[in-house]
Amino acid sequence: MRFSGKSVLVTGGGTGIGAAVARRMASEGARVALMGRRREPLETIAEEIGGLAVTGDAADSGSVRRAIAKIHSEFGTIDILIANAGGHGIGPTISMTDETWADAGRANLDTAFVCARECLPDLIERRGNIVIVSSIAGLFAAPDAAGYVTMKHALIGLGKSLARDYGRKGVRTNTVCPGWVATAMADEEMRMLVDERGLACVDDAYALVTKDVPLGRAATPDEVANVICFIASDEAAMMNGSIVTVDGGSTVVDLPTLAFAE
Repeated sequence: MRFSGKSVLVTGGGTGIGAAVARRMASEGARVALMGRRREPLETIAEEIGGLAVTGDAADSGSVRRAIAKIHSEFGTIDILIANAGGHGIGPTISMTDETWADAGRANLDTAFVCARECLPDLIERRGNIVIVSSIAGLFAAPDAAGYVTMKHALIGLGKSLARDYGRKGVRTNTVCPGWVATAMADEEMRMLVDERGLACVDDAYALVTKDVPLGRAATPDEVANVICFIASDEAAMMNGSIVTVDGGSTVVDLPTLAFAE
């Protein structure tokens, strides 16, 4: 019961990693509020875990303030922020529209920044912590994904700034960088790959994108949630400004030498 008595806000909490974090934290005693733009998945998870569903745009300060007010009335002061909302920004730079670029910033970077800013008074009071969910795309460049890659890199910078500026006030901030994770969002990308490569099924697409991953597979949302929950717990009290990969070893592969291993 590592989170007994603690209130947690999880953005992008209706599906994938966010839903897995919500389930795990609730099972360990947390009062969990889920924020996202789609009401139905939020309410499904909230009902399952006895949590609070708050529909709204995590990049909009007014929506976030209303969410925090609702959390205060239901649960009290916020102890932990899991800034998990993200997506968008796929496509080559030469053809990327202003709208796509702006959407990438809003979905990935703005959601984390606005939620962190609005939650900081609570987190300072409670000596709480923030976990930002970036990606290994924040460490390396994926092909034809300039918006996504740029904003995931920016999230790491945001995490470092928060760790430096608010660590003295007792607020820890750490960033998690997952590799491929088998989620509904990733499934959509796998279906595109199935069509492009003439593969038999989504499982074949996952096998293709993870063929050079040392563990040879994608992570499950629960496996990423386990790491996030550890970092957010008091067991990780000395972690601040850390960048933690959960990628099966993807980021230790020396890509120029792969030809020698085949």
